[in-house]
Amino acid sequence: MKRIGILTSGGDAPGMNACIRAAVRAARAQELEIFGIRRGYAGLIRGEIGLLDRKAVANIIHQGGTTLGTARSPEFMTGEGRTPAIENLEKRGIEGLILIGGDGTFRGGTALSQECGIGIIGVPGTIDNDIYGTDYSIGFDSAVNCALEAIDRIRDTALSHERLFFVEVMGRHTGFIALESGIAGGAEELLIPEIPFSVDELCSHLERSFKGEKKSAIVVVAESGQPGDSFRIAREVREKLGLDSRVCILGHLQRGGSPTARDRVLAGKLGVAAVRALVAGKSGYMVGEMNWRVAYTPLRDTWEKKKELNVELLEMRMLLCE
Repeated sequence: MKRIGILTSGGDAPGMNACIRAAVRAARAQELEIFGIRRGYAGLIRGEIGLLDRKAVANIIHQGGTTLGTARSPEFMTGEGRTPAIENLEKRGIEGLILIGGDGTFRGGTALSQECGIGIIGVPGTIDNDIYGTDYSIGFDSAVNCALEAIDRIRDTALSHERLFFVEVMGRHTGFIALESGIAGGAEELLIPEIPFSVDELCSHLERSFKGEKKSAIVVVAESGQPGDSFRIAREVREKLGLDSRVCILGHLQRGGSPTARDRVLAGKLGVAAVRALVAGKSGYMVGEMNWRVAYTPLRDTWEKKKELNVELLEMRMLLCE
């Protein structure tokens, strides 16, 4: 293998640049040429491909987002869309491809690996942390710490005004960010899609809290595929209990900013592992981290199998959210 490519796809995540940097340095150390593909699969279809060297990735380890750019490409999910992408890879003699992204990225990679002889290795890069086959995905720790800082700041205001706050965090259809940031932030209640809840139960919990010693409370809400649903919940609670409340939706704030040390180290580890996997002849796998060690998971499993929340954290939630 002499030439490999690398792209970022789907939602950006802090640490993607650190992963690109690690892959480029690992590739150059093994005397491989590595090409950066701009704007994910959309750029691959258009042939937006350029050679990367050490200078191209200098001073990006601390930057959020992705210097390669990213985009969602419905076109790539069709056979007609993948045909020019494969032609562009073959034209440049690219024999291996590193894909940094989430389940949509890996769905595309699975299809691509079945249609061409190019080696495909995925790297989990998504703040949602919902990818099967890795304990943590690149960007998750940064997103949790961003949410935690917001919760800490909002608590100061909640205490000052003796008020109820709803803090909505990202996570698409999962509660990973809400669970960890809520526990770390001492939230009085966590609403996550994995655990059904009713507004009546929430009201009963809050009523007990405010009748006791508490004068303020924070409820962390996972967006659950419906950004802004916190406003509905807050309105129903206000109608039932008469509690004055405010809603804070963190949204894309959690995606940007400098990655944490944990995300930088993870990104470096997986970037190097991805290059080594291609050199070793592996294809159709995602490199992840399980129990602190590099693990290889078939790309199809990453989106066909469901990643479960940590059971111990769920039990802690019941004890600590009071």
